[in-house]
Amino acid sequence: MKCPFCSHENTRVIDSRPAEDNNSIRRRRVCDECGKRFTTYEKIETIPLIVIKKDNNRETYDRAKLEGGVLRACHKRPVSAQQITALVDAVENEIFNLEDREISSQVVGELVMNKIKNLDPVAYVRFASVYREFKDVNTFMDELKKFLN
Repeated sequence: MKCPFCSHENTRVIDSRPAEDNNSIRRRRVCDECGKRFTTYEKIETIPLIVIKKDNNRETYDRAKLEGGVLRACHKRPVSAQQITALVDAVENEIFNLEDREISSQVVGELVMNKIKNLDPVAYVRFASVYREFKDVNTFMDELKKFLN
């Protein structure tokens, strides 16, 4: 590992432990040349996942897009950033556990819908209104009735 301060190529690991998310390893390192310390994170590289959109376009999976959709649904709701991260982590784990190289955006949307329903009812309806593309008030009311039952 190259030192970020002096670019020397000899650094040593002085401490390793699981990161807070338990999906990566946090390593404290020291440079043999300048003596400065820095932290690196080691994460398993996964196979790139392709998301098949509703219009059959394909794009690489982007966690930020998933997180953004959940954040917008939870805007001004009593939902913590930690809860949102946990929801996105749970959806992401389910997606990657399918071990498919391609997944439809409908599958991703349904996974989010199932998780967000338990998190906050208003966030659920907000997410559903965008995801299910409500055309009018009646489709909105139909979704609300399903939720209330």
